[in-house]
Amino acid sequence: MASVLSDRAGPDMSGLAGADAATIAARVRDGDATAADVVDAHLTRIDAVDNRVGAFCVVDPQRVRAEATGIDARSDRFALPLAGVPVAVEDDVALAGVPTGHGLPGGEAALRDDALVRRLRAAGAIVLGRTRTAELGVCGFTRMAPGAGDPVDIALPASNPCGAGAAAVAAGMTALALGRDGGGSVRLAAAWCGQVGLKPGHGTLPLPGGAEERWFGLAETGLVARTATDVALLFEALSGTVIGDLAAVGIPRRVVFSTASPAGRGRLDPAHHDAVRKAVRRFTELGVQTVDADPPYPTGLEREWTRRWRAGVAQEAADLGVDTAALGRRTSAVVRRGRRDLRRERLVPGTVHTWRDRMAGWLDGGRYDVLVLPAVGSRAPAMRGSRPVPVPYTQAWNLAGLPALVVPVRWGAARVPVQLVGRPGSEPLLMATAACLETP
Repeated sequence: MASVLSDRAGPDMSGLAGADAATIAARVRDGDATAADVVDAHLTRIDAVDNRVGAFCVVDPQRVRAEATGIDARSDRFALPLAGVPVAVEDDVALAGVPTGHGLPGGEAALRDDALVRRLRAAGAIVLGRTRTAELGVCGFTRMAPGAGDPVDIALPASNPCGAGAAAVAAGMTALALGRDGGGSVRLAAAWCGQVGLKPGHGTLPLPGGAEERWFGLAETGLVARTATDVALLFEALSGTVIGDLAAVGIPRRVVFSTASPAGRGRLDPAHHDAVRKAVRRFTELGVQTVDADPPYPTGLEREWTRRWRAGVAQEAADLGVDTAALGRRTSAVVRRGRRDLRRERLVPGTVHTWRDRMAGWLDGGRYDVLVLPAVGSRAPAMRGSRPVPVPYTQAWNLAGLPALVVPVRWGAARVPVQLVGRPGSEPLLMATAACLETP
């Protein structure tokens, strides 16, 4: 599948649009570029390619340029970790004075910035605008239009509701992006776009609107960037955690890997099976001990996630006062079934705790630091006349509340993603591990 990245979009002579966040921040801090230069390059890029990508729903060039001017005038510009770095946020993140783009109730302009936005700006980042999300996070937002000339694949499946941020990063329209990951949306989009995507552990980062939880604990604020180093910079700014040089964090001593499906069914694509083996080979070269063992997946894991997801969507629709008759057919069906799950009290909190404790015991018992899995799901046989049904490898870790990261494994010209899972608080280790896999 082809990319929207193309010479037809117009060259970026400054080298800023498409650069990684660490490079942009260093150039602004060193005085080699200004924040105004950065936003001009990225706004030009958005004008050139977003008509084919459809990633952004709200961009206000006047506000963005004023924000950049403010960064250039700051006396502490040379100490800002994200000096002049452009960030795209998902449509449910509040920007003061800017209405949302989804058209649902509650979409009026916010009176103040979301906590996530305030933390980004404190670090020197510039919020370019909002990227599209689906109505209540259910339906796909677009199909990526084909371009030509670049090997980066951003042909996202139309069923991915939160792929706009990853597509914007891949197309050079922003350096960093935030999105909601309730079952793998951020990670899967990053996987399809050849980017790095992180879902932190439960409660590690703020949620939009200051919510204590979304989708009954499934959804977390996910991060997308071009490199593990860039993800670390964004994570530091949002969490207040100091990570520093990923090389100093170190690499895992003992890695466990598996290609077994959490749902116990489905056939994994050979390329993604091979990506896990390539990652293991890389670890072996680095002197890391590797073990082939399947996680103790309980039966019904997929069902438990689905119930919470449906109930979460139904609760969100109720909170927003949405008339389900105005929603799409698939969304309305999800809301109806979610309401039924809530009425029948099908959400059992103990199930989540049992699964989390089971995984913690398995990791501790095997002395495993990191679990390596496929990123993109396998395909299970479907009923006659229908397409195969994807079986995600991502949802189990939302249910367990464990940190999970997707990174492309590089060998030669190929880049196929794998997923890394760790214990609570292991985000720095996952990022350092991912950095090892980015180098062939």
